[in-house]
This record gives sequence, C-alpha cells and structure tokens, in this order.
Amino acid sequence: MAQAAIDQLKERLRESAYLDSTINLLTWDQEVNLPPQAAKSRAETIAHVSALAHRQFIAINSDGLLTELKQALDANQLKGAEATMVAEIHRHYERARKLPEDHVRELAATASQGASVWVTARAENDFALWLPWLEKIVALKRREAEYVGYAGEPYDALLDFYEPGTTTATADKLLTELKNFLVPFLQTIKRCSIKLDAGRLRGRFPLDQQIAFNRRLAAEIGFDFGAGRLDESAHPFSTNLHPLDVRMTTRYKTDDVLYAIGSTIHETGHSLYEQNLPVEHFGTPLAESVSLGIHESQSRLWENNLGKSLPFWRHFYPELQAAFPDPFGQLALTEFYRLINRVEPSFIRTEADEVTYNLHIILRFELEQDLIAGRLEPRDLPNTWNAKMKEYLGLAVPDDKVGVLQDAHWAGGEIGYFATYSLGNFYAAQMHHQMKKDLPDLDRRLTEGDFRSINDWLKHQIHRHGKTYPARQLIKQISGEELSARFFTNYLKEKYGAIYEI
Repeated sequence: MAQAAIDQLKERLRESAYLDSTINLLTWDQEVNLPPQAAKSRAETIAHVSALAHRQFIAINSDGLLTELKQALDANQLKGAEATMVAEIHRHYERARKLPEDHVRELAATASQGASVWVTARAENDFALWLPWLEKIVALKRREAEYVGYAGEPYDALLDFYEPGTTTATADKLLTELKNFLVPFLQTIKRCSIKLDAGRLRGRFPLDQQIAFNRRLAAEIGFDFGAGRLDESAHPFSTNLHPLDVRMTTRYKTDDVLYAIGSTIHETGHSLYEQNLPVEHFGTPLAESVSLGIHESQSRLWENNLGKSLPFWRHFYPELQAAFPDPFGQLALTEFYRLINRVEPSFIRTEADEVTYNLHIILRFELEQDLIAGRLEPRDLPNTWNAKMKEYLGLAVPDDKVGVLQDAHWAGGEIGYFATYSLGNFYAAQMHHQMKKDLPDLDRRLTEGDFRSINDWLKHQIHRHGKTYPARQLIKQISGEELSARFFTNYLKEKYGAIYEI
C-alpha cells in the first residue's frame, strides 16, 4: 500500500513540476525575448499559470494521499529517499495551503509586471516610476508573512522559504559576526600602501568576441550546452526547467570584459548544480536543490574561491590574452590576478569584491527586515539605503540607478532572498576548505583545466543528494563541522593578506 501511494505521489508531483517549468520558461522568456508592449499580457499569463500550479500542488492531498503518507512517516514505516520526499513535500504543502489562490495570482501578476517597470525605471533612473509597484510587492509580502505565520520576526516566514530552517535571529548572528570582522578589515586594507589601478583592465571588447569567450569558458568549466543555454539579460540569472534544460544569462559591457566573465562563471556554478541533479527523480525533492544558501555556495565557489584564484587563471589567462590582446597582452598574469582581486568599495553589488560584497548583503538584509516589519516604508527606501551605504562603505550614492534600483530581486517579489548570498559565501568557504583536503593537488588540477574532477567532487558531495539532507546537516556531513563564518573570514585573511601584504 505504501509503495503504491509513493508512486501515486511521484506522478502528481511530476504533473505539478511541469507547470512550475512552464512558469520558469515564461519568466526566462520575459527577461530575454519579450517585446516591450507584451509586459501586461505576460504578467496575466504568468499569474494564471501560477494560480493553476498552486491549485494543482494543493490538490496532491485532495484525497488524503499526503496525509496518509505523513502518518506512515511518523510511524517509521518509510525509510531513506521515500522518507525524505514525504517529509519535504509535507513541509512545502503545509506552507502552500496557507496561501489563498487569489494571493498567489496577485503576487505573480504584480511581480511580473513590476519587474518590467523596474527595467525601465532602472534605465531611466526613475525610482518614482517603480515605487507604486514596490509598494504593492511589499504589501503582498507582508500579507504573505501573516498567512504563513512565524514564531519571531515576520521576516522569518519569508527567509524560511529560501533557506528552510534558518531564522532571522540565526542569520543575523552570523552576519553580525561577519560585519564586525569586515568593517575593520576593510579599513586595514584601505590604509595599506599598495594601490591597484582597475583602469589597467579596461579596454574596448567587441560583443561578438565576448559572447564567444564566455561560451567557451562555461563549456570548459563543465556547462553542457546540449542541455542548456547562455543568453543576455539586464540582470544575470539562472533558471531550471528540467535537469536537461537549464537556462542562464549574463550581461556584457563593451569596456569591461571581466563583468560578463564574473557573471558567467557565477551563473555556471548555479547551472552545474541544476544539470547534475538526478534526472530520474525530476519533480520530486530528490531532484531539487537543498536551499538557496547551498545554491549560492555553488555559484560563489566557482566565481570566487576557484574563479578568482591564481591557478584558475594560469589556465585561462592565455586564452583571454589571445582573445583580447589589448589590454591583456602586455599585462603579467600575477598583476592581472592582483587587479581582479583588488578591494575597492563600489556602488554595485554584482561588481563588488569579496571583502565588500557582504556589506552590500548586510545592508539589504537589514532593509528587508524593516520593510516587512513595517519599520520602513518603500517611499523612504532611497534615503535609508544611501545612509547605510555611507555608513558601511563610505560611499555617497549619486543616484538611484546605482543605489536602490540596481537589483531585480524586490521587483520580482523575492524579499527574503538576500541573506542567502552571504550564507552561500559561508558554505562555499567551508566546502572549499574541505575540497582542498580531499583534493590536495587542487591547484594543479585548476592550472591544467581538470574541471571534471572538481565537478565530480561537487556532484558526489552535494548535487546527487537533491534535498535529501537539510543545509546545515549537509555542510556538517561534508566538512565534519557546523556552519561557521570563520572559514570565510580565514579565507579572506589568507588571500587578501597576501595580496595587500598585511
């Protein structure tokens, strides 16, 4: 009886997953291909399909099937992967059933159309244009927190969606510890005598050559173009329709080839995770990522721990020099390495270095909490944002385009997301620490372009498990230790201590 019920649940989950894939495809197309006049109709389409997907997911328990399986789980009648699947689906179901279908529809429509307005508002540096949509999003997410419920802060209800089991207090403790390290560490670097001129990395980089280089880079790292795409969008992102259909985007700047390269490596890290999930379990939690923090660990690991290392560029720098002899032909590898790792406070999160990046995240984490708790209203966001940028990074924000309008997350309704970037850095540093133990010749492998062995390690340790283990359990299983910020702070001290001789 239990096996028949499990098989029936899997079939219902696959049917629900097809609708989720449809939503992801519609959203990807909106960001990559949508004609400007189609924004409203696309929002209506996404809203309709989102409501349908919500209804269908709730219906998996219409005849008590999930309840029956949860009872079997509680009676220890389910083991292994089946127990994991039922527990995770029941957790997701309990959250989803608290959300009225009308709320799901309204949020999807508002986020879709609001995201289109945000693209225009950002391009035109017009916060007032986007403000009505932001106000709607914040109101809807405040309402969602009340629907779902929370034990502590309203923000808990939203953070738990992206990072299950993590509370605002838990994240705040880790980020406060990090902030207490970063602020004086940044001041130490700023006071040192070594100055690195980013202008030496600038030039004129034809778009077609950038596209070709980024495709080669992603493929060599391990991205399977037979099961995915790389396109261009205003804000780089990745989305999965299926392990055999993973879409990612990057963004090109004609005077800065490294912007696209960093974005491409980052999104490739995300996409490798999705492509390596067990395809035979599609539709179930066993073919889903553990959490956004773990997902971000994969992108940040590839972008920074590996992708900004000297051994990585020993392999790729000759290719970069051949593709773009001006300015790289006359720039030594060791100097290039120091320049791409320079520490310099900047306005844009996605362009920030490893030391200052998390201060951008802490700023957003604090603002999100205040928005959801009602301590901050959307109309006051620019002034509060600018004040925190001055306090944390010492920067006077000149306009909203490089300030509050820079990120797509809030426009798309993704409030509660930002903390997962810093959690991802923590997970990545801890994974990297263990990877170096397990692969003591990691530097040689990177230099020789042996990315297969690195991907095999990641697949074995993380990807193949899907959602079998919660994030905190997974990192302890990998490293033998609880999640800690010290692996990340030690990584920063070692790397940047050498670069800046401090």
